[in-house]
This record gives sequence, structure tokens and C-alpha cells, in this order.
Amino acid sequence: MWPVRNFSILALLLLLPCAVRAQTADEIVTKYIAARGGYTKIKAVRSERVIGTISFGGGVDGLFLVERERPLKMHMEIVLNGSTMIRVFDGKSAGWIYNPFTPNPAVQPMSEADLRNIFDEADFEGPFVDYKQKGNAIEFAGKADVEGKPAYKLKLTNKNGDVSYFYFDAANYLLLEWQGIRKVGEADQTSESYFKDFREVEGLKYPFLIESRSPGTNQSQKLVADKIEVNMPIDAAHFAKPTPPPSPAAPPPAAPADPAKP
Repeated sequence: MWPVRNFSILALLLLLPCAVRAQTADEIVTKYIAARGGYTKIKAVRSERVIGTISFGGGVDGLFLVERERPLKMHMEIVLNGSTMIRVFDGKSAGWIYNPFTPNPAVQPMSEADLRNIFDEADFEGPFVDYKQKGNAIEFAGKADVEGKPAYKLKLTNKNGDVSYFYFDAANYLLLEWQGIRKVGEADQTSESYFKDFREVEGLKYPFLIESRSPGTNQSQKLVADKIEVNMPIDAAHFAKPTPPPSPAAPPPAAPADPAKP
């Protein structure tokens, strides 16, 4: 029989992989936050505005605007073919959606599913800053290759139990890829997003290009930021129930033909 001392050593060896995984995950998060510009600078951001273009493929292109402000306030607009879609969250408990492409457009309250995931949309710090306080759990999930770049993979489980995976560049620790499940109508759909063209804004690194796709479908999306601002004032009305924008003006009628001309 092994002496008690050997059993103690065995117990430590069995526990060691868990300890290493937890420590490695925290180390990656710490280096990622530092690569973005540091914890202090991230916490100093009070508001954020991103303006750019969005493409859904197939020639469907438009403009987008995202404004966010602490605590968790959000205003989002997407303009396609002259019509404006709007998503708003007041930072507390209420949100609204206006979709001009429905049969009877009207401002509607966000559904329970929308509100369940609104934290991820409105939190411009990201899920890894103060992740424990936000109810998130992280695990080191190994190494991977993302578009030819070595990467570290982390598994994140949020307070709702939703699981997603994040891939960090092994060279500079900036985020390369996100994988998770997005709600499309009533169905869950696997989605991937790739973060590129990082630039510095007020001492913080932001991706100016985000490409997303759903494997197994022809759905894709490209976001290109033309301008990113931080710590600018935002009208409080932007985070209240929105007023539907006016419908696009109808094209002018064609001029009648002049019978005197051939």
C-alpha cells in the first residue's frame, strides 16, 4: 500500500491540471486587457460611438451607427435603402425595436430573448473586464489556428448559461475570432466573427473591421468602422423609446411626354 504521503501527492497531481487551466485563462485575459490599452483606460471610457458601413452580401449595403453609454445604455441604427432600423436599450430594464421592413412597422418593446442578450450588446467593456462580477466563467480550451495565426482559445459561459468561444492572437493577445450561437427568428444559429484592422483610439485598440458568417448557410455580414469616438456627450433622448423616422420620400412622378416632340 502507498503511504498517506503518496496519496497526498497524487491528489495534488490530479488537481494540478485544473489549477493550470484556471491560471492560464486568467493570464490570457490579463494580457488581452493590457493589449487593448489597459484596465484603467477601459474603465475610463464613459461613452462610445461607432459610425460605418454594413454589408450583408448580395449587394445589400447600408450605414450603421452604434452609441453606448454607461451603465449599459445603447442606441443602434442601420439604414438600408433609405429605411432605418432602430434598437434601443435604456440601461435599466426596457428596450425597443423599430423594423421598417415588417408589414406594419411600429416601435415594439424588446422581447424576453432580446433582453436576455442585451447585456452583451450594451457592455462596451466586453465580457472579460471584471468577468467574475458580471457572472461570467472562463476556461482555457487549448490552442488553435485562426486564418494562419496561432491562437489561444477560451471558453466563456455567461450568467445565463450561454457558451461561446474566443480566440486570442498568441503573438499580441488581441481578439481574432468569436464563435457562438445567435438567435435568428426563433432558431439558434451557429455564428463566427473575425476581428481585424485594429487601430488606436484615445489609447485603446479597436477593430475597424468585423466579418461574420454562419457556417452551412450563405449568410454573411461585414462591418467597417469609418469613425470611432469615445467620451463624447450623447443626447439622453437617444436611449429613450424612439420615434419612428419618416418613410423615405417617394420618387417624383415622371414628366409627361410633350406631344409636340417625337
